[in-house]
Amino acid sequence: MAKGLLDELIDRVARKPAPVRRRIAEEVHEATKHMAWVPNPGPQTDAYLSEADILLYGGQAGGGKSHLELGWGVNESDNGIIFRRELTQTDGLESDGKKILGGDGWNGSDHEWTLPDLRTLKLAGMREPDSWMAHAGRERDYLAYDEAGEFLEEQVASLFAWLRARPGKRTRVVLASNPPRTSDGYWMIDWFGPWIDDAHPLYPTAPGVLRWAVYIAKDLRNQPGQLVWVEAPGEYTIDGETYTARSYTFIPASLEDNPFRNTPEYRAQLQNLPEPLRSQLLKGDFKAGLTDSAYQVIPSAWVRAAQARWKEKPPDEIPMCAIGVDPTGGGVDDMCMAPRHDAWFARLIKIPGKDIPQNRLGTHAAGLVVKERRDGATVVLDLGGGYGGGIYNHLSENDVECIGYKGAAATTRRTADKKFGFTNTRSAAYWGFREALDPDQPGGSGIALPPDKRLMAGLCAPTYETTSRGIKVEPKSKNESGEKGVIERLGWSPNEADAVVMSWWAGPRMATHAGDWIDKKLQGGGRGMRGMMPKVVLGHQTARRRR
Repeated sequence: MAKGLLDELIDRVARKPAPVRRRIAEEVHEATKHMAWVPNPGPQTDAYLSEADILLYGGQAGGGKSHLELGWGVNESDNGIIFRRELTQTDGLESDGKKILGGDGWNGSDHEWTLPDLRTLKLAGMREPDSWMAHAGRERDYLAYDEAGEFLEEQVASLFAWLRARPGKRTRVVLASNPPRTSDGYWMIDWFGPWIDDAHPLYPTAPGVLRWAVYIAKDLRNQPGQLVWVEAPGEYTIDGETYTARSYTFIPASLEDNPFRNTPEYRAQLQNLPEPLRSQLLKGDFKAGLTDSAYQVIPSAWVRAAQARWKEKPPDEIPMCAIGVDPTGGGVDDMCMAPRHDAWFARLIKIPGKDIPQNRLGTHAAGLVVKERRDGATVVLDLGGGYGGGIYNHLSENDVECIGYKGAAATTRRTADKKFGFTNTRSAAYWGFREALDPDQPGGSGIALPPDKRLMAGLCAPTYETTSRGIKVEPKSKNESGEKGVIERLGWSPNEADAVVMSWWAGPRMATHAGDWIDKKLQGGGRGMRGMMPKVVLGHQTARRRR
């Protein structure tokens, strides 16, 4: 990070004679005597003074993240709250807060300080995806999330509705974090892509520079929200709704910035950590932080490689082979379609549930499928949620080849090496897609996936276990036996991933149908066999600023 004005002033003061330095120190002490906590020079002060509505501060371990959260809350907020994923993890915050404030005003039962002027600062945990509901309804002017990369997007964003302050008082969100260590933290890369993601169109944005975005939260229980980056502060109209833009920024913190923690002993501890933890905590590498679960079905690196292979247009002379369809019952959930041309997947087609009329859901959704279908592609339709039955009937009545996909149904399929069976169709479908993405198979993998972060996160979310009945992949949602699924763990529904997996599950492929395609071309059917790019419906991608 380049030197800021404060660093330059410190350098200038350091060159002054001793009497001048003493006088300046006395003036600084007088000017800050009302503050219970004073930030360290450098990034911590930059973060303290930042005007961003939503700040990501951190990166490296030992950069003073927790003290910033506590210090700003004690000095500036009227009724703030600092979260950890587990309430038991707030013991360090409690200890540090007592060093700042002393023992007075601390209520151990409520985990809350009440200051002499009746301002409050609370510590809390949010273990379950819906734990945020316990804090809804009470207005706060300050929300802080300690180790924010451990939280779900739903938990962080859902309390924005209660972020309010008295007239003239600012509100603020501080996300203090090392790089996220699991796919639960993918949302952080999305929110702060202009500063930390070299694939983001606004990258590189300098640390501390403000950018504005509108956060469109649909129903975070079913799907993540979406950031629409805009040019400046103000109100914007998106799909008929009016939103007020918030400012975002990222300020990195390093161990060197914190003189109270930057010791040879602590640095030695970080240097001797195994990778990728060493790069996460010592270097603040956000990309290194995206590690896989030991029992993750599809490795993240395989999905990234498939997205890197993707081109805007399908291969020449390859027809649309299949289109996976994850339907919706309307309302907040999207209908998602994944057209496939052999191993190349088109951009996903997402239809907002609110745009599908409930009184003719089956016929309308079937029409949407027909509109996007090309070349006699096989429709693979999810029948598990109860919404696909009407669509299936309408497609079948109109001679559209349609395969009903029921994830809970039994299957006779086995792994490619024939060693294992599967507990159900969902397990076989996800494992089959894993095998298709495997770069170590003969000839490598030819799968090409569109650059969709939701798709990436959804494909990498499910875990598996090996049972006496075969491989069992984590269910999508809570089943009849009470077993929780991916939705309950992530806090949103991976519809994009399911549509892609279904699209691969059935329908023609080059390995089995290349001869038929060549014969049709030789017989004059080449025009119909040429892949066509389907219409893309990406949802909220443009914003019109209100004047």
